[in-house]
Amino acid sequence: MEYVYAALILNETGEEINEDNITSVLDAAGVDVEESRVKALVAALEDVDIEDAIETAAAAPAAPAAGAAAGGAAETGGDDDEDADEDADEAAEEEEAEAEEDEDEGDGGEGLGELFG
Repeated sequence: MEYVYAALILNETGEEINEDNITSVLDAAGVDVEESRVKALVAALEDVDIEDAIETAAAAPAAPAAGAAAGGAAETGGDDDEDADEDADEAAEEEEAEAEEDEDEGDGGEGLGELFG
């Protein structure tokens, strides 16, 4: 995770995201730098608009929770509003737990997931 944080720091300060700069940030933070991870991060971020990625990531968690809540409320049908709200909350929590489990399982090393350690 610290590798991604280093890239975010460089982005925020307007510095170029390259191997030397990421290594410098990580060294300054006292991280034992793995050159292969630095190279992989720089390559992965080469064509990425970080600001756009941050905005997309910030908006993403709200969408599944809202969808799960709406789905849970629709399933309850004739229940009163309080029961519907509780069922929607439970459904949203279950969806969140399933999503976390899916993230933990990984995807065989594709994409940026490998960089998060």
